[in-house]
Amino acid sequence: MRAYSWTGGRTRSDHHFEVETLVTTTDLGHSSIDVLQADHYPVIALCQEPRSVAEVAAMLSVPLGVAKVLLGDMAERGLIVIHETASTEGNLPDRDLMERVLVGLRRI
Repeated sequence: MRAYSWTGGRTRSDHHFEVETLVTTTDLGHSSIDVLQADHYPVIALCQEPRSVAEVAAMLSVPLGVAKVLLGDMAERGLIVIHETASTEGNLPDRDLMERVLVGLRRI
């Protein structure tokens, strides 16, 4: 039920997120803490440093689609910044990105 209430039943965001897309809390997100919706608090806290969409979903214990909708809403309000996904020409993943993902997977 919580996931449904967070997204208002929506399953898609207006923003395109990959699982590896990084997001970070903005200065506006930090300064707006008193007027934020309750569901934004944990994301603001988690994204003090860049976090991937997959990390946010896992740390909040919500489905990936819910995290994408929530992050999209927050991006529209300027509460988080969406970092570009690293890729090379032809939309192939960057080698450095793939190595970072592999290191992260090994830590699990």
